[in-house]
Amino acid sequence: MKKLKKLPRFRSEDQEREFWAVHDATDYFDMSRAKRAVFPNLKPTTESISIRLPKYLLAQLKELASAKDVPYQSLMKMYLSQQIGRELGRHP
Repeated sequence: MKKLKKLPRFRSEDQEREFWAVHDATDYFDMSRAKRAVFPNLKPTTESISIRLPKYLLAQLKELASAKDVPYQSLMKMYLSQQIGRELGRHP
């Protein structure tokens, strides 16, 4: 078994990211003792917002969502994502 190197202290996530971009984790950790991590409750970071919509627009959104069998908030996120992607040139 090879001798493991001592892991340096990092002042920031950027510094740590730069370190791991050029170093091999096997020099610092005994991978034979590694265990698979499971994060069953991990969810993407979201932020709640309040948005005011005209009643007719919300009704139309709910109607479309019902026809597609998806929650209206999910449909709204999908539409926003698509349009923002188009505006930024990332979606056709």
